[in-house]
Amino acid sequence: MDALGIIFTILIVIAIIFAILYFVGKKMQKKQAASAHLIQQNKQVISALIIDKKRTKITEANMPKSVMSEVPKRMRFQKVPLVKIKVGPQIITMFTDKNTFEALPVKKIVKLEVSGGYILGYTTQKKGE
Repeated sequence: MDALGIIFTILIVIAIIFAILYFVGKKMQKKQAASAHLIQQNKQVISALIIDKKRTKITEANMPKSVMSEVPKRMRFQKVPLVKIKVGPQIITMFTDKNTFEALPVKKIVKLEVSGGYILGYTTQKKGE
C-alpha cells in the first residue's frame, strides 16, 4: 500500500468514528430530554432543614439498596454532590446538581423543589435572606 492509500484509510476510519459519535449523541440527547420532561412533571415543593452538604462517593453515602441498584456502575465511584436534609422527623440524603449544591445554605430552613431523590432548586423561607 502506498502512502495515499494509508491516508485515505485513516480518513475513512475517522469519518466512521465521527458518524457513530453523532448518532449516539443524538440518541442520548433524546433520552436526556425525556428525563428532564419527566423530572419537571413530577416536581414537588417541600419545606426542609439543610443539615449538611458534601461531595462524596455514592457508596459512602449510606444510600438505600434500591437507590444503589439503580445507579450506573461507573457513577458509583465518582464523587457527587449530596445534601442531607431533615423533612419532619425524617433525615434524608438527596442528590443535587453542581449549581444548586453551591448555592444551598447550610443550617437553614428552605423550600426545596424536589423530584424523587433529586433537588432541582430552592427558595428561602424568610424574606430578605
